[in-house]
Amino acid sequence: MTASRAHRRGPSPSPRHDAAVLPRTHPSLVRTTVPAQPTRAAGVRDMVVEHLTPLRLPSECLDNAVLATDELFANAVRHGSPGPRDTITVTLEHIGHELRVTVADRSSALPRPRDPGGAEESGRGLAIVAALTDDWGIAPADPGTTGKKVWFTLALRGMP
Repeated sequence: MTASRAHRRGPSPSPRHDAAVLPRTHPSLVRTTVPAQPTRAAGVRDMVVEHLTPLRLPSECLDNAVLATDELFANAVRHGSPGPRDTITVTLEHIGHELRVTVADRSSALPRPRDPGGAEESGRGLAIVAALTDDWGIAPADPGTTGKKVWFTLALRGMP
């Protein structure tokens, strides 16, 4: 995907996670809830690496999953966690040859892609996620909770 296409592509309106379409071989789910603090980013990245390394993915696919997760986590810390005691839940699920990562925070404010100028130091996170993944979008929080979920899917190319 070219960078210009990544900037034009916005979030999908709803998840494309259709169990009837995805193969049901080797499902795996990992979920962690951590304090909404920037210092927790390294642990989230480590969790992604630990979960995906046994799949023996090509390094580019693993790197894309780690970086896209890191961008969503950073956005949740910066924009989705208004309180000092807030938490962020990161869920990794792979079914067959697809990875789905969901980052849930307590804020109902929806992320919006920006087109930052060349001198701005931030504002590129969602464009990075769009460029590295096959799809991304926003979903409502689980029933009985507040906030939202931001997710992406990534085809796990090169799996043995």
